[in-house]
Amino acid sequence: MHAPSSSRLTPSGVLATARAYPFSTFLTVGLLYVALWLTWRIVDWAVIEATWQAGDRAGCNPEGACWAFILNRLPQFTFGFYPEAERWRAWIVLLAPPALLLLAMAPDFKGRRWIIAGGFIAYPVAALALLSGGSLGLSHVPSDQWGGLLLTMIVGIGAFVLSFPLAILLALARLSKLPALRWLTIGFIDFWRGMPLVAVLFMSVIMLPLFLPPGFEISRPGLALTGLTLYSSAYLAEVIRGGLQSVGRGQTEAALALSFGFWRTQTYIVMPQALRAVLPGIVNSVIALFKDTTYVMIVGLFDLLNIVTAALSDARWLGLATEGYVFVGVIYWLFCFVLSHVSSRLEAQQSRVVRQDQILTGSTQ
Repeated sequence: MHAPSSSRLTPSGVLATARAYPFSTFLTVGLLYVALWLTWRIVDWAVIEATWQAGDRAGCNPEGACWAFILNRLPQFTFGFYPEAERWRAWIVLLAPPALLLLAMAPDFKGRRWIIAGGFIAYPVAALALLSGGSLGLSHVPSDQWGGLLLTMIVGIGAFVLSFPLAILLALARLSKLPALRWLTIGFIDFWRGMPLVAVLFMSVIMLPLFLPPGFEISRPGLALTGLTLYSSAYLAEVIRGGLQSVGRGQTEAALALSFGFWRTQTYIVMPQALRAVLPGIVNSVIALFKDTTYVMIVGLFDLLNIVTAALSDARWLGLATEGYVFVGVIYWLFCFVLSHVSSRLEAQQSRVVRQDQILTGSTQ
């Protein structure tokens, strides 16, 4: 049955297929030509004719990309205006999340999950304390000097880490049998989901300080982080609620009949299955949240996109918007690609665990 399809791979078979489907063949060849032409033009512009070292725009080849602009400004794009002598603190903050992700992809060992969970839980507070300084013998660095990729990482990862436990509580409350708690949760989720993120950030930066006690101040990155946390928790709560509804009620009823109690049942039986079922949705929310951090530019924070945009106004590097935005796009794409790969690895690990459990259960029966 497979002989005719395999024969098409021979020269005569290819010619026969081309004669039988002339339009499809013409379209395929045309698209292939366009793809090869675009690939060559991109490689020629980005690599062959590119300029890697120059003091200003005048020293760059006009026929190729001027990556000298990116290389000269790379420290600023990475750390913002953070003092050079204190950037070792910023390096720790930047390298901690990739190290935890690599640990998540490593072979399983005792205590690995607790190390990863503890690292991400402590990350927002530890990052803010380390960057701000003022204690443990560290010099104080004002938050208006933070920026670039450093600020993007803090706001994006911090907002997810803080919103995740809040989303779990909101999902459980929305499924509660207590009417008052359920309707309050529905109102909270619908309010934040119905607000544009731009309005949320303006509310957090402009209005939230009005409700704080006198003398109590939160830095502008902290205010933006608060707004993003509340905003993302509403969306993430609905994802987790879908996972909770996928777990059969019989398991909950059996656990309660064995005197597990509500919280032990949720912690050891329901929640692990629910989170495993919606892991792709959770990763999708993380990716969307990381890209939404670009909105902090409207409240005066120099995240990666904003600081690159500001650098484009430098008189020595005018006309290099393409290089700047390509650089930003590659950074965001790499982050999303790594997250997707980690998610696939975790899903594969969870599938192997489930199959092993099913085999052990079948053998015991």
